[in-house]
Amino acid sequence: MHKRRTFTMALCALTALPVLTGIAIAQTSAADPEFPNRPVHIIVPGLQGSSLDTSGRELANHLQHAWGVPVVVEYKPGAGSSVGASFVARSKPDGYTWLIAPYNVLTLNPHLYKTKEHPLDEFAPVSMIANVPFVLAVHPSVPVNSVRELIDYARANPGKLNYGTSGVGSAQHLGGALFNSLANVELTEVGYKKGSEAILDLLAGRIQVYFGANNSLLQHIGAGSLRALAVAGAKRSQATAELPTVAESGVPGYQLPTWNAVVVPAGVPESILEKIHEGVVQTLNNPEVKARLANQGIEVQTTSPDELTRLIRQEYDELGKLVSGLER
Repeated sequence: MHKRRTFTMALCALTALPVLTGIAIAQTSAADPEFPNRPVHIIVPGLQGSSLDTSGRELANHLQHAWGVPVVVEYKPGAGSSVGASFVARSKPDGYTWLIAPYNVLTLNPHLYKTKEHPLDEFAPVSMIANVPFVLAVHPSVPVNSVRELIDYARANPGKLNYGTSGVGSAQHLGGALFNSLANVELTEVGYKKGSEAILDLLAGRIQVYFGANNSLLQHIGAGSLRALAVAGAKRSQATAELPTVAESGVPGYQLPTWNAVVVPAGVPESILEKIHEGVVQTLNNPEVKARLANQGIEVQTTSPDELTRLIRQEYDELGKLVSGLER
């Protein structure tokens, strides 16, 4: 049986989960002038088929040909992506181990897991790689066709609606918690080990509400198996241009971060960082790569390391205040 919990209850249980403990690693004395001259490992802190995996494989497939060395994708899921993140943070800062990082690793999880280290002390930002728009979807058995109707129905039927997540700190978790707080409703969280398990139960009607990525939901929405109500991000999505945002639909201030990035362990020499950044940006802005990702609901967006650093700092502070508010 899946565990049901409120956001506050989940936070209280987090002390038992693995945490990201920062380990200061001295910067190597000199950059490798031949970088890369051996296999590069891209760590995906999620499962095969996820948007993290899709982006990571595009980078690996392109760069191993461009650079002439193996680029290997490895999966280390668990604890809201913190297992994979912790592995990378502890890796040698030589540029040969990367993390495909969802936003929560760099901005939300440190607050949930009560870590003392700032993510920018553990990781060197390379580039944002994509926005993965999220959709608020419901099972067709829920008699609503808009966010406003969902709010009214939830208030009239307290305890009747459940939403699925793929764990504490996941985007689905934050999406539901934000919705409960800002819309003043009480959807009950049902936690799963995998997002795919939650979607199966959503399709079967065992849960009724889900905040999920475009690439995992659009096929079911198109087939009529699910009903999309709104986009959960700050703006409308290219793939679902007809859908309003949750904020436009009666929940002012609602905005679910949905970006992914490439980061490496803190201390990687600047010259190697520049080469990694160049490879990542050139790969993802290749028209064919961009089109393949767009077909899967993934919108490429690259940045400079400085731009990503500013984004991490900003959202780290904002989500810290949000978590503190929801805990009270």
